Amino acid sequence: MTAPAAGPRTAAQQGLHSGRRVAAASVVVNALLAAMNLIVGSRGGSLTVVASGIEFAADVVASLAVLFGFWYASRPADEDHPYGHGRAETLTGLLIGLALFVIGGSIAVHALRDVQAVHPPPAPYTLWPLGIALAVKTALMVSKMRVSRRTGSQALLADAWNDSVDVLSSVAAIVALGLTLYDPQTFRAADHVGGMLVGVFVIVAGLGVVRSTSSDLLDTMPPDTLLEEVRAVACRVEGVRGVEKLFGRKTGLQYHVDLHLEVDGWISVDAGHAIATRVRERIRLDVEAVSDVLVHVEPTGLGAEGPAAGTMADSAR
Repeated sequence: MTAPAAGPRTAAQQGLHSGRRVAAASVVVNALLAAMNLIVGSRGGSLTVVASGIEFAADVVASLAVLFGFWYASRPADEDHPYGHGRAETLTGLLIGLALFVIGGSIAVHALRDVQAVHPPPAPYTLWPLGIALAVKTALMVSKMRVSRRTGSQALLADAWNDSVDVLSSVAAIVALGLTLYDPQTFRAADHVGGMLVGVFVIVAGLGVVRSTSSDLLDTMPPDTLLEEVRAVACRVEGVRGVEKLFGRKTGLQYHVDLHLEVDGWISVDAGHAIATRVRERIRLDVEAVSDVLVHVEPTGLGAEGPAAGTMADSAR
C-alpha cells in the first residue's frame, strides 16, 4: 500500500478549517439578526419582520448543522468507512434543504392565515432590522460562496444559497413593508404578502439545495473538466499507454476516482504495479480535488512487440 500523499489531504484540511470558521461566524450573526427581527417585529406589529426573524433563527440551526457536518467529515477513514466520513458533509446539506422547505411552507401559511384581518399598520422603525439584515446577509452570502467554491463544500454551498434567499426575501420584505407604511389603507395586506414571499423564497431555496446534494449522494459523475485533468495527469506518467475507463464519485469535499490504466501487455506484473502506483501518487499530488485513486491495470499492444506477460496486476490503494 502506497503512503498517502500530503498535498490533497492538506488542501482538504484547509477547506474544512475555512468552512468551520465561516459557519461559526454565521451562527453568531444569524442569532443576532433573529433576535433583532423577532423583538422589533413583535413590538412594531410587522408580520414580515417576524417572519424574517423566524427565518434567521432557522439559519442558526442550519449553520450549527454545517458545523457538525464539517466536524464529522474531518474524521479519518476507518474499517467501517474506508472512503472516509466526507459524505456526512453532503448529507448535512441535504438535511438543510429539507428543513428550508418545511420552514418556508410554515412561514407562508402563517403569513396568509390572517391576511384579511384588520390591524394597525406596523411601526416605521420596523424597516431598520430588514435593512441591516439585507447588508449583513449579502456579506455572508458572498463569503460562503467563495469558500464553498474553493473547498467544494456542499453543506456550505447550501448555506450560501440559504443566505442568497435571505437577501431576496429581505428585499421583498422591505418593499412590502414600505408599501404598508406608505399607504396602510390601500396596501393593508402587503405586510402579510411580504411574509408569504419570504416563505416562498425559502421553499425555492430548499428545493434547489435538495437537488444539488442529492446529485452527489447518487454518485453523479464529476465535471468533464475534472475527468480530463485526471486523464491528462495519468497519461503523462512514463509507461502509461492510455486510460480505458475513468469514473469518479464525490465524498465530501473531494472525489474518489476509479481508473482503468493501459500499459504494455508484455511487461512484468511488478512493472505494471509500479506504473499504477506512480499514477496514483501523481494524481493525488497534482489534482487537488481528488482524495484517492483506485487503479486497475489493463494490458495493451499484445502481439505488437514482445511476449505477453500473462495476467496483469490490479493495483489498488
